[in-house]
This record gives sequence, C-alpha cells and structure tokens, in this order.
Amino acid sequence: MALRKAGSVLVVFFWSVAVVMGQDGWSVTYTPQSICALRGSTVDLTCSYTYPSGTVTTTLWFTKWETGVEPEYLGQDPEYAGHVEYHGDKEKDCTLRIKDLRERDSSTYWFRLLTDQEGGTYTGSPGVTLSVTVFSPGLRVKVTGGHQDKTLTCSTTCTLTDNPTYIWYKNGQHLDESTSPQYKSSVSSNYIDGYSCAVKGQEDLHSPAVCVQGQDCNRVTYTKRRICVLKGSTVDISCTYVGYNRVKSSLWFSPKRSASWTNKLTPEDLTRDPGYAGRVEYTGRESETYEGPSSLRISDLREEDSAEYRFAFKTPNFEWGHSFPGTTLSVTGLQVKVTPAAEGQKTLTCSTTCTLTDNPTYIWYKNGQRLDEPTSQQHSSNNLVVLGHSADSYSCAENTTRTSPLLQCMLQRTPQCQSVPLVK
Repeated sequence: MALRKAGSVLVVFFWSVAVVMGQDGWSVTYTPQSICALRGSTVDLTCSYTYPSGTVTTTLWFTKWETGVEPEYLGQDPEYAGHVEYHGDKEKDCTLRIKDLRERDSSTYWFRLLTDQEGGTYTGSPGVTLSVTVFSPGLRVKVTGGHQDKTLTCSTTCTLTDNPTYIWYKNGQHLDESTSPQYKSSVSSNYIDGYSCAVKGQEDLHSPAVCVQGQDCNRVTYTKRRICVLKGSTVDISCTYVGYNRVKSSLWFSPKRSASWTNKLTPEDLTRDPGYAGRVEYTGRESETYEGPSSLRISDLREEDSAEYRFAFKTPNFEWGHSFPGTTLSVTGLQVKVTPAAEGQKTLTCSTTCTLTDNPTYIWYKNGQRLDEPTSQQHSSNNLVVLGHSADSYSCAENTTRTSPLLQCMLQRTPQCQSVPLVK
C-alpha cells in the first residue's frame, strides 16, 4: 500500500496483490496490481524491477501499447503534462506518481526499461490497472428510505478497500465517523438539514451536501476544491450557498489563521486579518437573501497565503458549521529547470510546485526578447528545447502574468555554471 501527501493529506485505497513477471533475470513487481482512487487525489503506482546485466539507460511508463511501435513515455504526452512524476531510479525502483487524478486517467499502466546490453529491453506485464471514481468529486451521498427513516450512503463508482473511515457532516459540522459507508442514526425528514461525507485523510474531497427532503436545505458548494496560482497574481475563490431562512451575515476565513483569532473556536473575517490587509475583498455577496454566490478575492498573492479557505453564513436561527472543508489554495513561483534532451540539446522546463489551474499557456524569452506569440503551439507549452552549447539566457512566463527569473549561466557545464544556481 502507498500513502502519500500532495498539498493536503491524500490516501489511496488498493485491492489485489503484488504481481511479479520475469524471465532470465528480468522482472517487474507491481504492488498492487489494481488501484481504486478518488478523483482529484494523488496515487503512487509502486513497482520494483531487476535486470540481468549492464546499465539501465532508459526507464518509462506508458498506457498505449501497439505491436511494433515504440511506446511513448507519459511524461512526453501533453495529456499528462504536470500530472505525472517519476519517483524511481535506474537501479530497482520504478514508482510513478500521478497527481490530481482525472476520470480519463483510468487505464492500465506498464513499466518498461532499456539497458546498454544487446536485447536489453523489457516491459513488465500485466501492468497496473487504475480506476478513478467518475464522480466530481469522487464521492456522492445517496438518500434512501421512507418519509421518516432515511439511510444515507457515501457512494463511489469503484470499491474502496482496506476499510476506509467515512466522515459525515451535518449542516457544515462534523457529525460522525465510521468504517461503514452508510449513516442512519438521527436522520429524519427535517428539511433544513444538509449532509455530506468524506473519506478520512481526504477531507478536501468531500461530497456535495445533499438535502434529506426536497431541495431547500442549508448547504455550501465550492466551485473548485483546489486552486494553484502564481505568486503576485490575484485569485477568486468562489462558492454558492443556500439558507433555509434569510442569510443575515456571512464571512470567509482560513483555519490556518486560528492562532490569531480572539476565540480560537470562532472564525474571524479575513477582511479584518492584518496579514491580508488591503489584499482581500468579497464579491457577489448580498445580505438578506436565501441563496447566492460568494467569492473571496485575494490580490498580490504570497506563498504564505497557501491555505484552506472556508465560507460560513448565519440566519436568524442557524449558523453553517465551521468544520466543513472548503477550497485549498496553493501559491507557487516559476522556475526554469534544465535537463538533457537529444545529443547537443537541452530541455528547459517552466516549472511550478503545483499544477497551475485553468490550463495556462507560456511565453518564452531569449536574452530578454520574446521568442514567439503565445498562440504558437511551438512556444505555448512549459517545455522548450534549445542547443546545449548556447550561452544565451532564457526565462519563461505564464501568459498575462509575471516572468520567471532569468537563467544566469550558460547551458553548457562550465565550472562557472556549476558554482552558481541555474535560476536566480
């Protein structure tokens, strides 16, 4: 089993057992063979390998396998750009990490290695089968039963194993935890109550809140569960809310700031937080309404703004709970990383610590001059291949945002370049 963190705690559930396929000293061990993971989570495809002799020259994972056609490494597939990371080595570990899982990531994945010996090519079969829950997010609450007695089921499209713990929320408050996906106790026909569920360790991937009866219960629905944006930019974090009675007041807050609250159990409005002074405003919020949109706008973003942000509201006789998970914001800078490509070439990668939201395009600069228009497919990706002997400086920018630092040394490996950072 593999447990990993990526921004927030993410847990992946597995079934089946390790599979070893090998011959004449070749083997690839997949642990496990089948994986069921929630949409939006991070999963590690864990495997190890052995080979008879020589030196490993190439390792790659792929999903498309045609007879007589050399498979394409996932890292070179635009569909997986920013979503896959090879965490293995060229000795025995071949672990692949896939981040921010999407439904289309459901597939069978194979690992392949090449050595410098004649006939030194091997692909591990039968691979790893990954199933990603098709719900967005991965969980849904189903309501069954009679008018008075209701049963709530935290539902997925593939079976989560290893007895995960389910967390239940009622009107935004933590209600109960159980290894059963069903919740029955204290569920009535009260129109005001909204229920949601999550898997422990992945609370940010909770289900949408549903009403036990009708559609008029209290609930909050966040537009996006995770957002990754650049340092110095502006972000809008949005939700819609429904109040069974008229909403008298509302606020946005961050649990990360609880140490500065007067009462650590009572969230405080971000507009009054000195750490956000002059950088926070609310949009789309109207008082004395039953429902509506609300957005938190944060400008001049800093890396320390990376946190979870939640919305709360009050009616004359009700307050939406503070424990219901909100939207997780990650703030990143841009860096240019240099890796070898074909002989005599280098690949420059415009790198971030998280995958930027909304499929950005990139602009590349050479010695301060823009290389091409952002609409060009050649230069709109986060990768650029250049001649390895060039002494030119390169930088990148996400379209409409600020540029990355310039590369300050030549691409060739001179003592001067080795003694200073590639990116300043």
